[in-house]
Amino acid sequence: MAPAITLAGMPYDFTDKVALVTGSSRGIGAGMIQAFGAQGARCVVNFVADQDGRNQADAEKIARSLENALLIECDVSDAMQVKAMMDRIANDCGGLDILVNNAGILRDRTIRKMSAEEWDNVLRVNLTGAFHCIQHALPILRPSGRIVNLASVSGQLGLFGQANYAASKAGLIALTKVAARELARQQITVNAIAPGFIETEMTRDLPEEVVKGSLATLPMGRFGEIADVVNAALFLCSPDAHYITGQVLNVNGGFFM
Repeated sequence: MAPAITLAGMPYDFTDKVALVTGSSRGIGAGMIQAFGAQGARCVVNFVADQDGRNQADAEKIARSLENALLIECDVSDAMQVKAMMDRIANDCGGLDILVNNAGILRDRTIRKMSAEEWDNVLRVNLTGAFHCIQHALPILRPSGRIVNLASVSGQLGLFGQANYAASKAGLIALTKVAARELARQQITVNAIAPGFIETEMTRDLPEEVVKGSLATLPMGRFGEIADVVNAALFLCSPDAHYITGQVLNVNGGFFM
């Protein structure tokens, strides 16, 4: 289960808003959906089934921690499952105000060793999945809605061993800009957040020498926290950001400027 998130500054009010965060069973996604719920939103918790059932168990815990949350299993790489998820949100919640495309996977390997399947799987979830969600959310996304896509510093720098992941996140930044242009008339904003090294379950399992090497590249000398990304998303989805669209908000401690 995600750790408690400390929100910065004055709380935002998302009362009467419906928020969907894909891949919200744990990590950054869990932190985001809990933060939206804490600020009054009706929350949709999404997970994809895995072999040992951990994603579902974690998602159920997150949903139970929220008031009147909707829990939906959906593989975002499958267009029909995404359409069914959006139909259920429309039926149960009446529409959607906030979509955060957070679902993503890593399959790191050098280009020489990367299989076609590893390439395809990452692109299908990280990029095509976001496209599916945006496309099928449009019929239920209310005017003045918000879309936030979780990109990555890897999509800006092209980190070693991440040909598939970096390409998917670079593509997601381009998709963000196109969607921002196409949806501006409806006053729907579309932005991306590009996190750098964030302290999550994955980074906590890194070898000590890898952590030290990574920290040495960061001007601020520390990893970011989940709350740093969450607070960026809350801002972009708030009325304060109503005239910001097509932008990439870097949350990376100065790693990429």
